[in-house]
Amino acid sequence: MNVNEFVSSLSGGLLDGRLRELYGTSETELLRQRARYISAVENFSRMYPEHSEIRIFSAPGRSEVGGNHTDHQNGCVIAAAVNLDVIAVTAVNDDDVIRIKSEGHKADEIDLSSLEAVPEEKGHAGAMIRGIAAKFKERGEDIHGFDAYTTSDVLSGSGLSSSAAFEVLVGTILDRLFCGGSVGAVEIARFGQYAENSYFGKASGLMDQMVSSVGGFVYIDFENPSEPVIDYVQFDFDSAGYSLCITDTKGSHADLTDDYSAIPTEMKHVASMFGAQVLRQVDEDEFYEKIPELREKCTDREILRAAHFFSENARAKAEADTLKIGDTEEFFRLVRESGEASAELLQNLYSPSHPETQGITLALMLSRHFLSDCGAARVHGGGFAGTIQAFVPKYLAQEYLAQMNRVFGEGSCHILAVRSDGGTEITIG
Repeated sequence: MNVNEFVSSLSGGLLDGRLRELYGTSETELLRQRARYISAVENFSRMYPEHSEIRIFSAPGRSEVGGNHTDHQNGCVIAAAVNLDVIAVTAVNDDDVIRIKSEGHKADEIDLSSLEAVPEEKGHAGAMIRGIAAKFKERGEDIHGFDAYTTSDVLSGSGLSSSAAFEVLVGTILDRLFCGGSVGAVEIARFGQYAENSYFGKASGLMDQMVSSVGGFVYIDFENPSEPVIDYVQFDFDSAGYSLCITDTKGSHADLTDDYSAIPTEMKHVASMFGAQVLRQVDEDEFYEKIPELREKCTDREILRAAHFFSENARAKAEADTLKIGDTEEFFRLVRESGEASAELLQNLYSPSHPETQGITLALMLSRHFLSDCGAARVHGGGFAGTIQAFVPKYLAQEYLAQMNRVFGEGSCHILAVRSDGGTEITIG
């Protein structure tokens, strides 16, 4: 679409229906999103004035509801795409180079003639872009270069998976611009995980990318990662009288890669004692029967983390089932149980190398004190530093937000809504 046409349509309210689908019905939020998109288009035009025709894309962050560190063991998760996203203004170029300038970051340029992993790019956005493009090429897709400007509400370190949202955004852009959408959401998610694992250098399961890519509130079984079973959960927390709140405790994520990577590594070590690659392939009863023998070759922490997998994997299915029948009381009991297992077995509330810094543990203590027997709270995402998740009665939500912001800083707590769309293109009409 033409730059001027898009801005005019946005300003005139022609995209209001679409924006409400993505961001909710608040008039204040609608005005904010209009301004955000117009600003993104203006910034794109300043950077790439040669382009008069543009296309707009969006990919959401995600909130893990159940299944903490189960996906990398081919386990089950329950999670939701949320109304915080990363958007991109794009245009195809003639250079066979992908150029992406993300707000607040240095521009990345990836030459599509050379898509092998570059060690110096590890830990940087360029590695994600290169890895995803490599998977498209490997699939046999005829992709070309594009220019893009992106801006994100999924703040880095927020626990809402900003990296997965960015990966899904890049994959969605390539799919829509050059493949007619034929690659699809599931494959885009796999490409993103591959890029994060093999190019970016971070061990991760498939949950983050899959939820961002497919959208909605979903239960996913990764027993067969090449064909995950995706079941949409029809439950509305808002209608049930609860707000989904995420609090960023503002802990530093520096030097936590080893802590994150240790979890799948240790779980897989236990699995290997049974001749398996991941714990999903191990019989739970046999695991408990052989704990004395396991202690001869595995550390106690490895065994505890394996025990967490078995309980958390079953719990994710139970959580989905309870929501399907609207049993919020049992759901919140399971959420609290999940939080306890993460603390006692998975041990990911704080870094063992920095026991003096326990923002997540502090936030959970404050949440339990505030909520008492109402709702529930648990560690959110990878853990060690970052965020907690709380289900708060709507009549207490603003007070809860104020209390968490008082301790962790203004803007730390967010009240979120589930978004039905995953990676998507924003069009007029």
